[in-house]
Amino acid sequence: MQRKVKLFIAPSLDCYIARSDGSVDWLFTDGDYGYAKFYDSIDTVIMGRETYETVLKLEEHPYKDKKCYVFTRNPGEKYRNVEFVSDVVGVTESLVRSTEGKDIWLEGGGEINSILLDAGLIHEIIVSVHPIILGSGIPMFNNGIKQADMKLVDLVRYDNGLVQMHYQLLDALLI
Repeated sequence: MQRKVKLFIAPSLDCYIARSDGSVDWLFTDGDYGYAKFYDSIDTVIMGRETYETVLKLEEHPYKDKKCYVFTRNPGEKYRNVEFVSDVVGVTESLVRSTEGKDIWLEGGGEINSILLDAGLIHEIIVSVHPIILGSGIPMFNNGIKQADMKLVDLVRYDNGLVQMHYQLLDALLI
């Protein structure tokens, strides 16, 4: 069975994934919201350099048991389970082609989300919309991305106003 790239992300109602300074202090932390189940379904995490820099600020590296790829314009570095690469599309295609392993988590940010969406390499989007309007910040996708048609697979509404929608992209590449 083909591995899938899944964007599991938590934006504000106006589709920002972080404040302009990268802060996510507005995200709900009072529950799991399906994270543990999702995390168990993946063995690889891909992200952009700025997202990785945010992850480094955490007390403990949250993905130490997963293979991580960080997309950067300055590749070549390697640190434990983290590999720094520049060919976003090529590396992601190679990971999807690999029939061994679990699914792949696209953690973001907005630039890499846009590149992989345009390349047809995002298969599913699980979006947990927080009931807040930030007004500005880092967008979930860059302006100018191509249209992507989706099918709603599941919807969960939480009492605190968070809504989680699970979409399958209809034009994702099957490699």
